[in-house]
Amino acid sequence: MRPILAMNGRHSFSLIRPTARHLALFYVLKQGAILSLSPERFILCDNSEIQTRPIKGTLPRLPDPQEDSKQAVKLANSAKDRAENLMIVDLMRNDIGRVAVAGSVKVPELFVVEPFPAVHHLVSTITAQLPEQLHASDLLRAAFPGGSITGAPKVRAMEIIDELEPQRRNAWCGSIGYLSFCGNMDTSITIRTLTAISGQIFCSAGGGIVADSQEEAEYQETFDKVNRILKQLEK
Repeated sequence: MRPILAMNGRHSFSLIRPTARHLALFYVLKQGAILSLSPERFILCDNSEIQTRPIKGTLPRLPDPQEDSKQAVKLANSAKDRAENLMIVDLMRNDIGRVAVAGSVKVPELFVVEPFPAVHHLVSTITAQLPEQLHASDLLRAAFPGGSITGAPKVRAMEIIDELEPQRRNAWCGSIGYLSFCGNMDTSITIRTLTAISGQIFCSAGGGIVADSQEEAEYQETFDKVNRILKQLEK
């Protein structure tokens, strides 16, 4: 993470907000702000109905519509990205299954390509039912942090992250959301998320590493994810 610009956080968010679809937020802190354009839902709990939508698999959008459609098909058929997505689906099913009603965990959508302004993402949907005696906070404790940004096996992956990454992730790759008095909850994974501190904007990006990853492709993917945001800030 490094400072990319010296500018006001609120003004910065007004510049990048048009690049977001949903789950965007601007959160004021005592010494700065969080600017999040997250495309990824972590955990939704609505009247005890649970939903999580992990993202694993990314290719950049292309300017030509026909080539862009081919890019989406390429992502949908990528064995590497499907395997990576399935790994996290299994992890999230296990995490949610620790507190969900027995037999209620389902995967209604698997390997769906969703277009975003800068990239195509491979998204899956997991649903379940929260027992009446449990609260959304129990669900959050069971599943946090999100498997899509830890990897699997989760505990060992987090140990490796702590060993190898030179800086703390802070708000990036965490979760932000709300927990209501009636027991509902909605949270995002804070990817595509910037931090404003003392007049500087910090931007982070990353990608999952698996056995058949190609380092140049993974490195380029980090830029594909944030280039559009950075260009908006430079206007």
